[in-house]
Amino acid sequence: MESGKRAEAGPSSGVSEEKQGREQREMSEKPLADEVCDDHEEEEDDDKEDGGGALAGFVPGPLLSLKEQIEKDKDDDSLRRWKEKLLGCVEGDLNGQMEPEVKFHSIGIISNDLEEVSHPLPLDSNREGLVLFTLKEESQYQLKLTFSVLHNIVSGLTYSNTVWKAGLKVDQNKGMLGTFAPQREPYEQILDEETTPSGVLARGIYSANLKFEDDDRRCHMELKYAFEIKKSS
Repeated sequence: MESGKRAEAGPSSGVSEEKQGREQREMSEKPLADEVCDDHEEEEDDDKEDGGGALAGFVPGPLLSLKEQIEKDKDDDSLRRWKEKLLGCVEGDLNGQMEPEVKFHSIGIISNDLEEVSHPLPLDSNREGLVLFTLKEESQYQLKLTFSVLHNIVSGLTYSNTVWKAGLKVDQNKGMLGTFAPQREPYEQILDEETTPSGVLARGIYSANLKFEDDDRRCHMELKYAFEIKKSS
């Protein structure tokens, strides 16, 4: 009886194994590209179900003038005191203007091989594009800017300084200065330290373009200037 039962079960087991083997071959023969596409379709479906991502429903708040921001929380004593400490000295000058303005007063250079040199901004029209300073090879130097912020807080102020020689771009530096509120006294910022190159090919006159933007891509200043690198004595 037991042997008979095993004989009856044999064909059924064989059919099952044959079917399973056929399914495995079909899966192995399925193109990889189809599987990848299927995965992307599933991801897209998941994104649709989730509402298109975490930021889909985000709506930025309206831009408020600094005057409105100060008056908004005037009933909150702690916030009012904090704002008075931060902006009290210029509160009387606020005019309700929305857009912040950055007004640059001077550009200078600090170097280990010459005294600090400073030029008022904007540059005189007959000096624009002319050599503002001369450095020796392998000199460490930093650009120094003074500026004022008017009307509103300027957020994420950045700079880029691009340098060319004989029409070819040879250097570009970018950096973050930060966020600044209006105040009576000008801000003073010193940019990252740089080192002049050395060698015969490095000597000569360079042209440069210094640009300042905030996180709303407003350009607050674009300055074209030139400098010279001379042989070390």
